Amino acid sequence: MTRSPPSLQSLLRFLKQVRQTHLNFISGGLSSSSRTETPIYVVGNPSADLDSAISVIVYSYFAHNRIPIECPRPHIPLINLPNVPSGPELRRLRPELVKAFCLATTTPSVEGEDVWDETPETAGRILHEHILTIADFAAHLKQYHADHEDRRITADATLLDWNALPHRAPNGQRGKGSIDGLPSVDFCTVGCIDHHVDEGFLPPVESLPRGQPLLVRPAGSCTSLVVSTLRELDLWQADTEGNTTSTETMQLAKLALAPVLIDTTNLTAKDKVTDADTDAVQFLVSQIDRCKSTPGSAWDRDAFYEQILHAKQNSLDLLTVDEILGRDYKQWTETAHQDSSSIQIGFCSMVKSIPWIVRKAGSPEAFLDALHTFAKRRELQIVVVMTAFTSSAQDGRFCRELVACALDEGPPVQALETFTAQAGPQLGLQEWNSVEGDSEDYSQAVKSAFNSDDPVWRRIWLQKDVTKSRKQVAPLVRSAVTGQ
Repeated sequence: MTRSPPSLQSLLRFLKQVRQTHLNFISGGLSSSSRTETPIYVVGNPSADLDSAISVIVYSYFAHNRIPIECPRPHIPLINLPNVPSGPELRRLRPELVKAFCLATTTPSVEGEDVWDETPETAGRILHEHILTIADFAAHLKQYHADHEDRRITADATLLDWNALPHRAPNGQRGKGSIDGLPSVDFCTVGCIDHHVDEGFLPPVESLPRGQPLLVRPAGSCTSLVVSTLRELDLWQADTEGNTTSTETMQLAKLALAPVLIDTTNLTAKDKVTDADTDAVQFLVSQIDRCKSTPGSAWDRDAFYEQILHAKQNSLDLLTVDEILGRDYKQWTETAHQDSSSIQIGFCSMVKSIPWIVRKAGSPEAFLDALHTFAKRRELQIVVVMTAFTSSAQDGRFCRELVACALDEGPPVQALETFTAQAGPQLGLQEWNSVEGDSEDYSQAVKSAFNSDDPVWRRIWLQKDVTKSRKQVAPLVRSAVTGQ
């Protein structure tokens, strides 16, 4: 069934419109009895990285008021940041998102819209007016329901770039649960597009409204799966040969292209690239090349990629050590097979090396203290730090390091010892030495601090199999806890 295309509106206008729809819903201005009026929140995963944030924006734009088929409803993109409101702070913490957002909406801009830049003042205002985070949602609840703090709200959600809510419904009903930062909102999952391991949370596909996606499939970028799904549902139709693409469509194509290129290293990471990624890039580039605003001009995909990559690689410079650990963070709860105790596992990912963050902290001991504080605040029993970076001392070679720490004796230590024995050969875990050109004395100081059983077990390695990211490593740690 071919769906009518969305009325052409710019990305900025769409985002401002649905943000107002959200406020109307929270304030009670939308009738909860009318399914056509209540919104579907499109929620990304808690790392809120480029792929997660952009996939929810792109999907929401094309799905808005067009699906479910029998009852089209508003779609509201929700960035999963419980402690970061939209505005200047979002710009500081996610500069690569702002770079992609700015490039998409200003080069070229839609006629009649202001061209904005990435300065704290201008970008902060644009983000505050157009982006909704979990922190914003919570603030709005407090504002509109100040006299009814115990009031619960029910909302529908489509999950993108993850497939399980962190707090499942007490009755165990699949697809229902809540999100960190919004404990008073009960979410009911009505769709999902993801490229991670299936967590067994999603409702049966036959229970979903017609036209709602339910797809969990490997891909380098979740946005690639979003693009292919939108096309399969006739929500994003390719322009016929010879026709030009509108500026509005070009904005969405550029925005969608950013995470696909970043997550696949401009389609050069052969271990990550799937047909979905290749097809998405081909489709998106064709949309950009045929934009009527740039007739006859060649668009430089590589230059676009380099701008986003540069923003990402330098994104940690203005952050504290604690903010860096929490910037790309995910957490799981597993049951230890030894004593059935509950084990909280946290994974921190960053795009700088261990020596870089150790220098930022001041010393190896200062970094470990910061990591311990970070983990204790989240009540973790296991915390893992993964780094992924290019080393200038190794002629730009892509490198990975892995740090694993137990916060308690007993099952957490046993699980990490099991992980080391079982996954070590699979991941190519080797004795750590700095690949950043540091002296032997400095390498030894880091290695001594990070390899210890005092006060509790911790280790550091070089990960020689650089094809294994958190998507592959986290399940190995989790299975070492559960014994499955």
